Amino acid sequence: QGPISGVNKDIAVLQCHGDCDPLVPLIFGSITVEKLKSMINPANVTFRTYSGMMHSSCTEEMMDVKQFIDKHLPPVD
Repeated sequence: QGPISGVNKDIAVLQCHGDCDPLVPLIFGSITVEKLKSMINPANVTFRTYSGMMHSSCTEEMMDVKQFIDKHLPPVD
């Protein structure tokens, strides 16, 4: 439908995907990230893949999520 307008066009997005996911193939993640980049500022979209990760999470992914949150959200007192 085209780019998102207003404040949301500059939202930061982190998309993570395991390269061995048997439920959601990696190609679907790749297609999704390209669609996101066409809708919002592509410089704000980060796509990370994790070697050997299935439909789950791993320590490296959780560290990337933490880093993303620390960078983009205000601290909680």
